Amino acid sequence: MPVPAITLNQVTKKYGSSRGVQDIDLEVQQGQIFGFLGPNGAGKTTTIRLLLDFIRPSSGKINILGLDSKHDAINIRRRVGYLAGDMEMDHRLTGRQYLEFCANLRGDVPWSNIQKLVDRFGCQTDKKLSQLSRGNKQKVGLVAALMHDPDLLILDEPTSGLDPLVQAEFQQVILDHRRRGKTAFISSHVLSEIQQLCDQVGFIRDGQLVDVQPLRDLEAKAFKKVRLTLSRASHKALQGVPGLTDIQIDGHQVNCKINGNYRGLLQALAKLPVKDLTIEDADLDDLFLHYYQDPSATGEVSHVK
Repeated sequence: MPVPAITLNQVTKKYGSSRGVQDIDLEVQQGQIFGFLGPNGAGKTTTIRLLLDFIRPSSGKINILGLDSKHDAINIRRRVGYLAGDMEMDHRLTGRQYLEFCANLRGDVPWSNIQKLVDRFGCQTDKKLSQLSRGNKQKVGLVAALMHDPDLLILDEPTSGLDPLVQAEFQQVILDHRRRGKTAFISSHVLSEIQQLCDQVGFIRDGQLVDVQPLRDLEAKAFKKVRLTLSRASHKALQGVPGLTDIQIDGHQVNCKINGNYRGLLQALAKLPVKDLTIEDADLDDLFLHYYQDPSATGEVSHVK
């Protein structure tokens, strides 16, 4: 069995008295696309910098592709493609000069390989980077990360600034990467992108990894969204229904969430003048909010004005 692409064992990073990340245990298998989610300041960028040995943990151990992140850092970087969320470039260079520079640093990257990616993403390589838009710089950064066909991609907000057509092309590139048994670790705020691409999703909050689950399991056990239209304002039967939360009333409209058995909800609906009923699966946006909502939030009835 191949070694995991990424292993973090009780990894903690402190900045003096400030928190970075704490006691992170994580394993990402080769051939997976892993989505890494969390609000700003949660510890996503710190974790990525630890993976790449840009900073070192205060305690704990990190292995990348079976290699020690500290002692084998050079060998690891040969096999990793990285795109930073705050990507910095020498803006005096053209896109082609920048990519040639990256290729020379890596060695053995023929321009024909780079050109295929340039064509695929529609990069403007003849202009200076200072003249390019945010999205066009992002395309150049993606080509630099992919040019050597790495075993592991670590991408921080990879589609930032890209138009929808290029985003779709990026997704195809990542799926092809996985089909060839390679791995991607993607930090993103584009939740629909994570839902379409990823096999596993990890949620980080306040420097701690609060959950890691296969996306299919996360979706299967998530709550359902319920939307009711009543022929008259009458909702008292919904109060106290097991598993029913976040009940919001706006005239004849009722929106709520149900988790678990539907029996109590069906019994309550039988007592209500239901004109229309919709029950939908939660999407990743809803699941994200579930992990990061105010812990004091309750399922009490609220009236929307």
